[in-house]
Amino acid sequence: MIKRLVKNERGLTLIELLAVIVILGIIVAIAIPAIGAIIDNSKKDAHIANAKQMASAARLALSSGAFDTTKTSFTMQELYEAGYLEKIPKSPGNKTTAYDTSESIVTIDKQKLTNDDKSDKGGESVTYKVTLVGNDTGKFKYIDNKDVDSLTRKDVKLE
Repeated sequence: MIKRLVKNERGLTLIELLAVIVILGIIVAIAIPAIGAIIDNSKKDAHIANAKQMASAARLALSSGAFDTTKTSFTMQELYEAGYLEKIPKSPGNKTTAYDTSESIVTIDKQKLTNDDKSDKGGESVTYKVTLVGNDTGKFKYIDNKDVDSLTRKDVKLE
């Protein structure tokens, strides 16, 4: 009796096997571009985080009193050497290339506010703009002089 039950069971037919392979192929064709977009977005987010960290280091450097308050820019190298920024080992998505520490820069733009501006006191408006440059031969700019407070993924270029 058991031999008869086992004998009647059959494996998958060739058509069933082909149908499964086609379905898996369709799933893979849909998933691969989506995964690529997720990876690109994570690289862009990492560049944005590095830019914001540089701007925070520049704010800290200015407020510490160690630099002249009229200073209008800091290179990544200056921030490393002064101890306001930890070394970023490599640029996101690139296993060997780091940022160019002399070309990657935070620019500080100070503008005087008048009493007509939305503030009753006047004072100063400070904007921090960041440029992140790769350390490769082409000196690729991931972020090119963008306001760090309004950075989006659209502002970041990948190689």
